[in-house]
Amino acid sequence: MLRVENLDVYYGAIHALKGISLELNEGEIVTLIGANGAGKTTTLQTISGLIRPKNGSIIFKDQDLTHKPAQDIVKLGISQVPEGRRVFANLTVAENLEMGAYLRKDKEGIKATLEKVYASFPRLRERVNQRAGTLSGGEQQMLAMGRALMSQPTLLLLDEPSMGLAPILVQEIFTIIQEINKAGTTILLVEQNAHMALSIADRAYILETGRIVASGAAKELAESEQVKKAYLGG
Repeated sequence: MLRVENLDVYYGAIHALKGISLELNEGEIVTLIGANGAGKTTTLQTISGLIRPKNGSIIFKDQDLTHKPAQDIVKLGISQVPEGRRVFANLTVAENLEMGAYLRKDKEGIKATLEKVYASFPRLRERVNQRAGTLSGGEQQMLAMGRALMSQPTLLLLDEPSMGLAPILVQEIFTIIQEINKAGTTILLVEQNAHMALSIADRAYILETGRIVASGAAKELAESEQVKKAYLGG
């Protein structure tokens, strides 16, 4: 479904991604784990067209995305939930969700998607007219995910969905991620909570200073002594 090959990304003189290659098959949850500054967010932003790579290619469903503008990438079925949620604080919950469908013209289809989002996130329905900036951190995360789903993506890029959330909310968000995946959306998950990420993922890639240093089945990596020491506090 998605194939990233030999991706090089620079921030000025800083070589942020060094020949990264990874792939996602339809229906999978794949996670990228690594320390702060490893290149996880840069990888997602490059896939979604917010950053241009110097070298390499990004192929999604046989289409080359490498130099496409971000809005065209959304049209093709890739949506990103950014790190830090980035909801529109002064807009209501309903208005934020409408923003997620801004490229769509099918009014009836948008209504149907909105109902699905409210079914996945009942708390958003309860707060439909509330300004997004007044929601709790967990509710804002749900809103950011709901907004991304409004474009009907076949691939969802999730950047640190558990950041800053209480443990009970982390569990809830990860359960919802699994439900979204079961409903047919492929997921690429960037997450500092490596333990949670590996517990729901099919496969994982481990990033260190812009390079992939390990990859494989998530369960196997979770059992690896090297991974336990570095990322799981083992």
